[in-house]
Amino acid sequence: MAEVKGLLTGTDQKTRCWWCGEDDELYRNYHDNEWGYPITDDIRLFEKICLEGFQSGLSWITILRKREGFRKAFEGFDFHKVATFTDDDIERLLQDEGIVRHRGKISATINNAARAIEMQEEYGSLAAWFWQYEPASSQRPAVCDYETLSQLGQTEISLQMSKDLKKRGWKFVGPTTCYAFMQAMGLVNDHIEGCNIRQACLEARLHMTIPEL
Repeated sequence: MAEVKGLLTGTDQKTRCWWCGEDDELYRNYHDNEWGYPITDDIRLFEKICLEGFQSGLSWITILRKREGFRKAFEGFDFHKVATFTDDDIERLLQDEGIVRHRGKISATINNAARAIEMQEEYGSLAAWFWQYEPASSQRPAVCDYETLSQLGQTEISLQMSKDLKKRGWKFVGPTTCYAFMQAMGLVNDHIEGCNIRQACLEARLHMTIPEL
């Protein structure tokens, strides 16, 4: 039993955030090796914002278990390729059991691919645009414990990101989706105090150069 609320101690004696559970190796690997590490690769950023959109109304583990299916279906989330998808591709994807078969979310991914190309052309990279929403330390919670972070579903900054994306024509990018994206891509570090990954994410951010607009 964990000594600190919100922390789980695995059989490897490492402490982790509550949400990844104790038994699912896929979820634990995601927590340990991906979630919260700062990402500036445009393909990965596009993939994540799209998958967060697919998660809407579902659990992240459901999407994670289908992630390889999504990658195959959407050309590795190369948005230059996805932007060329047609109505025939939508119909094909609606028959693909490897993904979440939701017409609106599939169409949104194709739409968002075109918007991503526009963003890349205007700002040089998706990373430059997204990382401008990294909050200052004064805009972050003073305490990173379970009681605080487990209740943090969206912020003023994620709301602004959502509004700005929607103005640019993106779809399925609400403030909760945007905050989950920020957590996963390392724009914020929401590993709680005592989690064995928190410090690694902090150090990765210290050694990362923010892309310039």
